[in-house]
Amino acid sequence: MRIGMMADTYKPYVSGITNYIDLNKRALESAGHEVYVFTFGDLEHPDEEPRVIRSPGLPLADTGFYLSLRYKTQYKKLLQTMDVVHVHHPFLSGRLALAYCRHSQIPIIFTNHTRYDLYAQARLPHMPMEISHGLLHAYMPDFCEEMDLVISPSEGMKKILRQYGVKSHVEVVPNGVDLTRFHTAEPLPRAEFGFTEDDILLVYAGRIAPEKNLEFLIRSFAGVSQIISNVHLLIVGGGQKEHMEAVTPLPTELGIQDRVRFVGMIPYENLPSYLGMCDAFVTASVTEVHPLSVIEAMGTGLPIMGIDSPGVGDSVADGESGLLAKEDIASFTAKLTYLCLNRDLQKKFGAAARKSSEQYSIERTTKIMLSHYSRLTQNTKPVKQKLDERLQAILEEFLK
Repeated sequence: MRIGMMADTYKPYVSGITNYIDLNKRALESAGHEVYVFTFGDLEHPDEEPRVIRSPGLPLADTGFYLSLRYKTQYKKLLQTMDVVHVHHPFLSGRLALAYCRHSQIPIIFTNHTRYDLYAQARLPHMPMEISHGLLHAYMPDFCEEMDLVISPSEGMKKILRQYGVKSHVEVVPNGVDLTRFHTAEPLPRAEFGFTEDDILLVYAGRIAPEKNLEFLIRSFAGVSQIISNVHLLIVGGGQKEHMEAVTPLPTELGIQDRVRFVGMIPYENLPSYLGMCDAFVTASVTEVHPLSVIEAMGTGLPIMGIDSPGVGDSVADGESGLLAKEDIASFTAKLTYLCLNRDLQKKFGAAARKSSEQYSIERTTKIMLSHYSRLTQNTKPVKQKLDERLQAILEEFLK
């Protein structure tokens, strides 16, 4: 089967979506399928994997995203040779999928990976919430109706899609994780980092970005550190320069600079060893749809401390594999302090988290997704192009 993954951005940009595409591409290729990634920008990036197809785009500052309304003609024709197309961003890539594939017998699948309402609030804080919600209500229902299949990675995100006004059938298929490396993680020696076996190490791994709510997390940790003298926080990952410059001085401002360590970007293959060295994974993000970093930490056997919200709340069972709090500093700090002080609870939650992570194995989720691909390629019928799609085709011919 020839499978086209369509995304507005791809590696070297790091995100849950790029990780998802990379991991699923490799899993599908191992099963004998031919997988292409169609994306924009980074034309000079030396792709070490085959079949990454990049069309020119206008960079949007240093966000890692590019603005483009078309693929190069040869790439459009290549896309139209796919057996199935899987869209991972609904706006640019989604519109192109409809324009290029809808009138043929190529089924289009859309996975909604992102809380676009909260993402807009984090990235564009001056935009009134009513505007961002209104735009989503105007766009998402019709877009999803055009898809042959809509996928949500979690039940929580499915409910959010309904709140957007989406009435189309939605299948819940978790994003898969290659758990092998996390189940077999060899912890790094704590002494190399100046920590002892008695220290309590908390870890956050992911992008440093506004929607990750790191200021909340660091302020909460400052409260914990006043009570517990041997607790430390490791922050693994990087992000936009502007946000990095806003977040990294915060521990110094709070007087906890000796308790918080920004590790920076690390090779992905080293992540399990960093997680394995720690005692608990912490996140204050409320914008997750299916938090890969949380599931990876669970696979390593770490208890999770998070905020009860779609995504994290779907992955973590409160009081079983971790603790969930309200998005309230006092509540979060109190629960995190309780977890840090109770070593037996950490071990109990960690064991349950490891077992729970198995439902997200890439082997299981790939089989589920392949069953949908196969069904759709057998059932999808060609449809007549809509007026806007015909106009898009005419515009493309004009721009050649």
